[in-house]
Amino acid sequence: MKKIFVASLVLVQILIARQTLAWGGRGHHGICHSAVFLVQEEGLRDFLKTRPHLMGHLCNVPDFYWKSLGSEQTKLGNPTHFIDVEITGLSVHEISTDYKAVIEQFTGKPNLFKKDAIIFSVPTELGSIWWRADQFYRRAIGVEKIWKEAAVPANSKEEQDENLPYNKAAYEFVVNLGLMGHFVGDASQPYHASADYDGYYSGHGGIHSYFEDLGVSAIGPDLEIKLNAAAKKMLLASQSKNKKTRESVAFLLQPTLIENMKALTEVSFQEIKDINKIDPIIKPSEQKMEKGMSIRTPAERKDIKTVAAKLEPLIVREMARGALLLAKSWDEAYVKVGRPKLAAYKSYKYPFTPEFVAPDYFEEKSAKK
Repeated sequence: MKKIFVASLVLVQILIARQTLAWGGRGHHGICHSAVFLVQEEGLRDFLKTRPHLMGHLCNVPDFYWKSLGSEQTKLGNPTHFIDVEITGLSVHEISTDYKAVIEQFTGKPNLFKKDAIIFSVPTELGSIWWRADQFYRRAIGVEKIWKEAAVPANSKEEQDENLPYNKAAYEFVVNLGLMGHFVGDASQPYHASADYDGYYSGHGGIHSYFEDLGVSAIGPDLEIKLNAAAKKMLLASQSKNKKTRESVAFLLQPTLIENMKALTEVSFQEIKDINKIDPIIKPSEQKMEKGMSIRTPAERKDIKTVAAKLEPLIVREMARGALLLAKSWDEAYVKVGRPKLAAYKSYKYPFTPEFVAPDYFEEKSAKK
């Protein structure tokens, strides 16, 4: 019974700890704002150019509004923001893109990141960020049939009719693209690919917020300009005939979004070591267990200003990857639904509080306790 209690307590701690960790509000907004201006499809680009604020808002919904809804939504939603591959003992590259197969393979197996632990719940402990992004992509292209059969609004009254099939399809399409953006952005954040997501196992405790919040905040008002410039260089690299150059942007070249998300996670994970080298630690963090509780003391660090210039290129490069993959995925979704006339959608309806969407790509399976 004691082991069951401790295991349950650890799962609760994981959920609580991850509630406040992401790219931060400015970071997610910057990724989705930049993605708007990286879209290649003219009809979609022209529509979104007047709505970068809307896309930035939607990309922050999973970290703010949804996390305020209650324990059930938190339990389901929080683990969808990351993938902790170290618990499996495999590399990112070795993880299957078939989530049901992953659940079958690792449920009840040893947790290779934690001593004497087993994996009780793959969705909770491993996470599912790749499949979560794909879920919103699928939801976005799911309006294809409705859009093909729906009549374009014929007058100003119909333009503001929220129940008009054309308007409903347009609204759902845009909302799901924006929500998808949050999880694509998360995959570009290195610490969303690691079980040591806040650095306490390596003496860098507190690094997550130091890097993604203070580090991003240290960049000036031209953040989006820098992201777009970096992303455009990556876009050119994806069109290169040089194999090595194309390999540097593998996250754009895979056949599916899930595989692109996996490739993005792979390159993000590799950069944790680069961030740790820059981390200006004065005193390493500490972590100890007392009565089944993890007691943590964050590392003491120099002010972010001392390393902001060194961190900025990393942050810009990582966020630019997320923005570019997001724009590419938006383009593909727009083509999938038949390139509808988005200019005809003129409703003033604003998605302040989109309804929480539960994961639909797994059935919970837990190891016997």
